[in-house]
Amino acid sequence: MSSLETPSLPSRGEKRVEPGPQSRNLVNGRVHISEPDPKWPYLFRQEDGRIRGALGDRVLALDHVGSTSVPGLPAKPCVDLLLVVADPADEPAYLPDLEEAGYTLVIREPDWYEHRVLKGPSINLNLHVFGQGCEEIDRMRLFRDYLTADAGARERYTAVKRELSERTWEKIQDYADAKTGIVRDLLAEAEVWRKGNTQDS
Repeated sequence: MSSLETPSLPSRGEKRVEPGPQSRNLVNGRVHISEPDPKWPYLFRQEDGRIRGALGDRVLALDHVGSTSVPGLPAKPCVDLLLVVADPADEPAYLPDLEEAGYTLVIREPDWYEHRVLKGPSINLNLHVFGQGCEEIDRMRLFRDYLTADAGARERYTAVKRELSERTWEKIQDYADAKTGIVRDLLAEAEVWRKGNTQDS
């Protein structure tokens, strides 16, 4: 999801605001794809509690997204979280409290939905921050829900990820960008799937 694996999904040019922690998602230029780990939902719940404890009712929504949120899907061992706040550009309203809780801002993208990404204090994660009503929020959730519901989609996505993991990359974003085609195709299928479910309900 552009940042869904997010990165969960492929994203645009990243703007790093300070030297980020050394990537734990590339080893000798290769992306490590892990088998599904039952700890991933637990790790999300742990971070959910930490973030809500720091921000309280400023958390408008907080979701587990990306491949680690899909049961049975191999993934990079990096937990993606989707945090919705009133205005991501208003950093004083939320960033100091997240920093106090141990999170570090590593990406600021004012030209792309005011997207922010933070890294966490204890586990390998991407905390994506968007504002309420941003279309990327729906996209990330839809991608997750479709992969959860459709075994064939999971298999095709896994096949592409495994093939790409055999290549050497200069940076993790190059790997994410290389998934653009399969992500676009799956999202198109997901829209059809959602319409079908809406009509059936």
